[in-house]
Amino acid sequence: MKIDNYAYRDMPRLGLRGWLRWIWRQVTSMRVALILLLILALAAIPGSVLPQWPHSVSDTQAFIDEHEFWGPLLDRLGFLDVFGSAWFTAIYLLLFASLIGCIIPRVAVYWRELRAEVPAAPSRLDRYAPVTETSPLSPADAVAAARSELTGRGPAPWRWLTGHRVRVDERTGPDGAPQLALSAHRGHLRELGNLVFHLSLVGILLSVAAGSLLTYRGQALIVEGGSFTNAVVAYDTYSAGALFSEDDLDPWILTLDELDAQFEESTGRPTSFTAYATLTEPGQEPREVEAQVNRPIQVEGAKIYLQGNGYAPSFTITDSEGNVAFEGAVPFIPQDDVYTSTGVVKVPDVTEGEQMGFKGTLLPSALGEGADAISIFPDAENPVMYLQMYTGDLGLDEGVPQNVYTLDESQLSPVRDEDDEPVVLELTPGETVELPDGMGTLTWNDLPRYAAFDLRRDPSLPWLLGFAVTSLLGLGTSLFAPRRRVWVTAPTADAADAAATVVTVAVWSPPHDQGATLERDRALAAACDRPRPASIPPEDDE
Repeated sequence: MKIDNYAYRDMPRLGLRGWLRWIWRQVTSMRVALILLLILALAAIPGSVLPQWPHSVSDTQAFIDEHEFWGPLLDRLGFLDVFGSAWFTAIYLLLFASLIGCIIPRVAVYWRELRAEVPAAPSRLDRYAPVTETSPLSPADAVAAARSELTGRGPAPWRWLTGHRVRVDERTGPDGAPQLALSAHRGHLRELGNLVFHLSLVGILLSVAAGSLLTYRGQALIVEGGSFTNAVVAYDTYSAGALFSEDDLDPWILTLDELDAQFEESTGRPTSFTAYATLTEPGQEPREVEAQVNRPIQVEGAKIYLQGNGYAPSFTITDSEGNVAFEGAVPFIPQDDVYTSTGVVKVPDVTEGEQMGFKGTLLPSALGEGADAISIFPDAENPVMYLQMYTGDLGLDEGVPQNVYTLDESQLSPVRDEDDEPVVLELTPGETVELPDGMGTLTWNDLPRYAAFDLRRDPSLPWLLGFAVTSLLGLGTSLFAPRRRVWVTAPTADAADAAATVVTVAVWSPPHDQGATLERDRALAAACDRPRPASIPPEDDE
């Protein structure tokens, strides 16, 4: 019956030290470690389902704006920055402490067991279904042959992993006659696998922690013929660990020469995307590189993945004074499988009058006219552009970052024609149109493609892979490595007559261990100088 430590006045109390010891024992128990591992896995789910601040500031802010109640609440609770939240860090550190506190004592116990002598053979082997046979060898030779068989074959490391630990005693048997007794123990490999598994879990935790501190990741969009320099200001989005410095970025240059997109003629389904580029690293000659889906470019410990592609129509826009107010390519984002794409053109630098903005829809292979036009194929076989024009204040001078793919219409007004209908400009590549009310001209120069790249540098990945492999090996070893004890006895009273040597072999193992019988038979065959059996003999039918 348990007694409440504080129910009786005269009972001794645990005190602060006792409670701390009890808490530490609970935290370092394997049961709590498994519970914490499950909780950590569950806690990581919101990080993959909800938008996260470190990965995408715009998506996270849009989520908060869209969900007026749940968005701010989840943000305050840390669910929009799961892996940087205090509660996730607490679970992580508690699991780490639990594993360390569980493993260190077990390593010490395992080390003591390895150094301890193998237990002696039982005085009687009757309850282990022993097998007895007469050997032509002397007792010493018979036991030595069995010992050689049980300690394993091959080089020393392999023998240590697959063989038995053995001891041989000279003792008095149950009948009072002297005998040699061999005791072989095999089970240390199972516990070693268990320790390797748990040490690998610690290694995985350390690798994940190191990866989050030392890694960086960025996304960049490059138009055909354009270049990207590996600097923070050049990335569209950039995030890095606390211990990674921007000064560590190697200033290589990636130039996109061509993006080759292949589609099936009949269905329009993509068959391949290949980005042909030139990589220039400091102190080295430029070299040609290629990037495909799941085939990144390797550079200075980082990988450059091809994540997406699309069209980036190039425009030249002049204002009412005839000055060039905008010139360059604008990425358009595909909206469907046939690359119907949308984008915006912002023209803040006009000489006179209001700023201009355009919302565009690109049809790579247009069919039909006006509002009924659609794209029927992803390739640019008949490209047509529709642009709706706005004037007013683009909001770029307020210092608030804007999404380059959307147009803030809060201070803009659509330009209308004489019938008070919004003006929609229709263009084809190479065409120039006059803007309404003498506001200038717009020329669609050409239609290059762009490639969206995702660059990642995570020095912990090789360690994660290594620890993942060792954890699987350790787990498999702890589950399938056998635990066996084999005993061999040979009386020495009639040692002068070697033909009279009687060898008895017995084995203990868990009921599911089908290989124990074979090992017993091999030890008996070695002691009796018979050929080594290759497999378990079939049982006789009754």
